Amino acid sequence: MSNQQKSSAVAAPWVKTRLSFMMLLQYAIWGAWLPLLWPYLSEVRKFAPTEIGYAFAVGATGAIIAPFVAGQVADRYFNTEKFLGISHILGGILVFQLASIETLGAFLAFSLIYSIVYSPTLSLTNSICLHHVDRDRDFGKVRLWGTVGWIIVGITMGQLILHRHTPATGTTEEIVAAQFAGMSDAFRLSGILAIALGIYCFTLPATPPTKGKSSNATIEALTEVKTQPLLVLFMLAVPISCIHQFYFVHAAGFIGAYQAAAGQDPFTRFVNSIFGVGGGGLMTIGQMSEVVVLALIPIMAMKWSRKSLLAVGVVAYALRMLLFSFSVKIATALGISEGAVLISGIALHGVCFGCFIFVSFMIVDEETTDDVRASAQSLFNLVIIGFGIIVGSMVAGRVAQWAMIDGKMDYERLFGAPMWGALACLVALIVFYDAKAGKRAARLRAAR
Repeated sequence: MSNQQKSSAVAAPWVKTRLSFMMLLQYAIWGAWLPLLWPYLSEVRKFAPTEIGYAFAVGATGAIIAPFVAGQVADRYFNTEKFLGISHILGGILVFQLASIETLGAFLAFSLIYSIVYSPTLSLTNSICLHHVDRDRDFGKVRLWGTVGWIIVGITMGQLILHRHTPATGTTEEIVAAQFAGMSDAFRLSGILAIALGIYCFTLPATPPTKGKSSNATIEALTEVKTQPLLVLFMLAVPISCIHQFYFVHAAGFIGAYQAAAGQDPFTRFVNSIFGVGGGGLMTIGQMSEVVVLALIPIMAMKWSRKSLLAVGVVAYALRMLLFSFSVKIATALGISEGAVLISGIALHGVCFGCFIFVSFMIVDEETTDDVRASAQSLFNLVIIGFGIIVGSMVAGRVAQWAMIDGKMDYERLFGAPMWGALACLVALIVFYDAKAGKRAARLRAAR
């Protein structure tokens, strides 16, 4: 189906509304537990940092397997909406169990199976939307509801921990321990939402498989990915994904340490009353900025080149780490509170995600042919939440060890490393990314 046909086919607003609700639940499922995973495993299950690293790595394994399962099935054999329905119901049952699993081996096993089931749905929700909506005009508006879902569930968990799992009396240590234990509700909430989404997916517009030139859609997609500009984009996505993961591994602890030190400050108390406690709620400021950026993407996509948008995203990654690394010095120089600097860094998440990762998915869609788009999306998803998370978690752990000085974390060193990494990626993008080559290749494929 051509982009023009898709545009006319989805003029009815209710189609976009249904897909928007799908996106809301899709990312609420993930956002319920991901920001809280590290503190939960560390403080409640008492897993060692290296063991928690294994949990993150195992969770990324599903993203590596996904392109060779989901992409092939959705592109060749099975309606996408049915595949999503079955996957989410199974995933909901699995993630619910993580709340009660105590041993490392069992947690890793369930995490692995859950990852294999859930990870493919991330790219396939993009694929089903791009099949039914106009890419430049509508996709950003639909996808931003996934961010809204992440915000809603993050604040919900923060308030749930504050009001249900915060004792009225007790020592500070007892109160904090009760709050950490309450994070297990994140898995239960995620499971309920997943089963609800699974049932809902069966009501989505039919999205049948497309017959391609090859029986293996993934192999076809690989032949297209190896050309400019997709090859450069995929190569840049690995270090950018590492930097992205670095934020999710270390930001909560960093920001939480500041909140704890300023716990009686009126501003901090006000913030906690809105976002709750536990760290995940406050980090939703990043998703709020993401909503704004995604809403603006259709406008920016018409005025700015894809390369320019990617560059803005990479600069935002570097600037966020700069603000975290030198937060005290910047606050002192500007005469403002350190909290304002940190919140500014969190807010840059929207620019990072929207201008690099989201725009990258748009580029993958427009630079590949119709019959392999789901597989190509899954391959890019493999890089972002597969290899990137595995490598990023390992790098973040090693950098943290290097940044420890006399048993105390030096945050200037900790966040300085990914800042320089982002600047190196910016140089590589400017030098090697050739958008014109991609357009020429697309014309040649269309001619054939």
